[in-house]
Amino acid sequence: MHIYLCGATNPVMGLETADSLYDIVIIGSGPAGYTAGIYAARANLKTVIIAGVTPGGQLMLTGVVENFPGFPDGVQGPDLMENMRRQAESAGVEIVYDDAVDVDFTAYPRRIITSDRTFLAKTVIIATGASPKWLGLESERRLLGRGVSSCATCDGPLFKGARCAVVVGGGDSAMEYALFLSKLVEKVVVVHRRDKLRASKIMQDRVFSEPKIEFVWNSVVVDVLGSERVEGVKVRNRLTGEEWIIPCSAVFVAIGHAPNTEFLRGKLELDEEGYIKVNSSLETSVRGVFAAGDVHDKRYRQAITAAGFGCMAAMEAIRFIEEGYPERLEQEYRAGHPEVVSGPTDPSENF
Repeated sequence: MHIYLCGATNPVMGLETADSLYDIVIIGSGPAGYTAGIYAARANLKTVIIAGVTPGGQLMLTGVVENFPGFPDGVQGPDLMENMRRQAESAGVEIVYDDAVDVDFTAYPRRIITSDRTFLAKTVIIATGASPKWLGLESERRLLGRGVSSCATCDGPLFKGARCAVVVGGGDSAMEYALFLSKLVEKVVVVHRRDKLRASKIMQDRVFSEPKIEFVWNSVVVDVLGSERVEGVKVRNRLTGEEWIIPCSAVFVAIGHAPNTEFLRGKLELDEEGYIKVNSSLETSVRGVFAAGDVHDKRYRQAITAAGFGCMAAMEAIRFIEEGYPERLEQEYRAGHPEVVSGPTDPSENF
């Protein structure tokens, strides 16, 4: 009888090799993923970040970041992410620029599959983030970071003193943006596709009592104007078809976020919006699998909170390993899957 160690080549389990077994596999490369990697590698654990084909998260599309500590003059979003990447690599983290396309959390070690490789993990940290929903306009994409933004808290202060900023949306996030911007600009115009807000009653009371906030009802933004930066928006009334232009310096789109968890459906527990459910230790419904950042956090959605969650998830994963849970899970898995232990008989053993 052959004994196949977890991570060794096994004719039954596939082509995994010992080189693909990691203490911690991190899926995602925004502030949460890079921070988790730094902490994990500094604990002398074999760590890999599956960064994605386009790494760096939402900050790669952000201009000047002024609310991340340590940069008194602000820092460009892509520069901040490059610094985090370099720090993670300096700490000893392996970074793979590929997308995770599937996972097998029923097996142990856990399996993460990319386009051309399978990674085995004692623990997993999911830090794939969330993507803002956009209007789908070509001009919106072209002027992203040049007045078009999905985060008023991040980018609003860049437009302090502006005559007008537009917020698109009707939920709590849109109202939070409008109130925040009303302290910075002369006028805020909220464009909403319906005739009433979806926001909570308390948020509605606040925005309706703020004289600097105006509303355009039953309307949608059909174009963002400007060549090098935002100069205005074209709006269309959904009932009458009438179109007109609102001059403005910035457009903040607040029509929701979508967590990047599609490949995890049916693999662990998600809420009704697709965000990963976690406990107070950031552990998911699967033992040894943790989540960090906007993939589970739909309240704060800031770079600094994502980094903090990455630190927390890494510390929990480190503790998970130090307390011997991988060995216990491996024993439990092998007990229920004898094919992992027994391979085909080698004919030479008959002699």
